[in-house]
Amino acid sequence: MGNEVFLSAENILFTVAMIGYFISMILFFVFLAMKNEKAGSFAAYLLSACFGVHTVALVVRTIGAGRLPLTNNYEFATSFAWGIALVSLIFIFRYQFKALGAFSVPVIFLVIGYAAMQNKEVRELMPALRSSWLFFHVSTAIIAYGGFGVSFAVSLMFLLRERMNSSEFWNKHIPDREWLDMVSYRAASLGLLFLTFTIITGSIWAERAWGSYWSWDPKETWSLVTWLIYMFYLHLRIRRGWKGRGAAIFAVVGFICVIFTYIGVNTFLPGVHSYA
Repeated sequence: MGNEVFLSAENILFTVAMIGYFISMILFFVFLAMKNEKAGSFAAYLLSACFGVHTVALVVRTIGAGRLPLTNNYEFATSFAWGIALVSLIFIFRYQFKALGAFSVPVIFLVIGYAAMQNKEVRELMPALRSSWLFFHVSTAIIAYGGFGVSFAVSLMFLLRERMNSSEFWNKHIPDREWLDMVSYRAASLGLLFLTFTIITGSIWAERAWGSYWSWDPKETWSLVTWLIYMFYLHLRIRRGWKGRGAAIFAVVGFICVIFTYIGVNTFLPGVHSYA
């Protein structure tokens, strides 16, 4: 009975967070479309509040389930959205970059919307998931995907920036393309670092659970493909000084690969990771 109370509370908090993200998204759109500074400020603070509610929802889910909420499609999707929100807020407030919300919050809303369509039932953990490596493996994946999500959003801004007329508002809130290129690069670097940790911890966990560090499961294979894409991106950036439009398009393609690794693989290429 006690667990049901916690899970019911989590469902309410989840719904509040999802609605809040939607309102924040609309306000960010108003901020850019109507050049309304107050709407932008309110949207940023509402995003922070939604992130707080979302965090509490995950904590309540943890208490109600008696374990970390990282083991099925619903739990990973809501945590994925949480990770994008976390990295977005870091960049928004670190760089006073409110315009980012107009591009990252729609991604957050789509991912948490996908979570809302999944089965929220709490099930007993399968033996393979009963490991202390669960937290390290999945939490690093969440931060990695969050970094890639922000890199994707900033790259879209980069590609649209050239179409915007120069004005005091745009110059203040959407800096020049060189600056956007730098922010996208930093977000992608953060994502690649944590994806590397994800693959390493996953390999160690796989060896202990199944006796093999690597089995070419579809999720493993596509995680490696994603890692190679972003590693190639950073290699060209560091060794060849590759910047600009090509790099931005590469970052967009990389995030499409991230989405396929998570949703596409689960849908079309089931394997031992089909639970997440």
